[in-house]
Amino acid sequence: MGRGHQRSNQVDRRLRATRKPPDGYVSEYRGDLRFYEGVVQADSFALSAFDGSSPQLFKGKVSGNELKGEQVSARSVNPIAGTRNAQAVLPDAYSLTTMKKGVPFAFTFPDAFTGKPVSLNDPKYRDKVVIVTIMGSWCHNCMDEAALLSPWYEANKKRGVEIIGLAFEYKNDPAFAKARLETVKKRYQIGYDILFAGIVDAKHPSEALPALSEVSVYPTTIFVRRNGEVAKVHTGYSGPATGQYYEEFVKEFTTEMDQLINESVSGETKQRLNK
Repeated sequence: MGRGHQRSNQVDRRLRATRKPPDGYVSEYRGDLRFYEGVVQADSFALSAFDGSSPQLFKGKVSGNELKGEQVSARSVNPIAGTRNAQAVLPDAYSLTTMKKGVPFAFTFPDAFTGKPVSLNDPKYRDKVVIVTIMGSWCHNCMDEAALLSPWYEANKKRGVEIIGLAFEYKNDPAFAKARLETVKKRYQIGYDILFAGIVDAKHPSEALPALSEVSVYPTTIFVRRNGEVAKVHTGYSGPATGQYYEEFVKEFTTEMDQLINESVSGETKQRLNK
């Protein structure tokens, strides 16, 4: 799951409370809002967290199967309402962002640290499975994803797989982006490429990647086969705060990446990978 520009004033969410820390979490189609702690007193509840950029508070009351309250942040106060539903599910994360027919998935952006132009068509990525993650240093769900991808890449990079991070930042300033992304790279010990793709706003990311139906959620992760075809697109990110949902995602990710990596490759590629 992830962060993104809200599509409307109404967003489907899943709220779950637990009896041990974290006390609960909130998930929506863009992703979870990370670890929350709180209290329940009689029919009232309060869950709060600080994601590094803004404090968040969910509070309200439960009456029977109905919930009403408000979401409070540093910038706004919004009403929330819901009905208890043990079978509630979020939209399929693989269905929210699609590839446009007839538009090739291609890009060239500068390396965030060296400024050297990098393209998906470069020899480094040829005949390899490539994970392209659309991210930003400001995005907490992107950081949760990096915490998974970084060690996974180090353990699997000799199998013919690469990862490219496309970073959209608050300023269209390479120096600003470099400073922010150096911190991210160091913190998560990232060994894969990170490119500076420009400013994060309502229009530029979608214009910069025209093969996608839209870019509005961070992270959005594209899985590219060895032959250059896009296998699937995952929108958002469910992080470790979601417990069993995160564990299920990690298992699914590992299984599906094994399948992509094991797809047939040319004899030349096999020789190169076995060196």
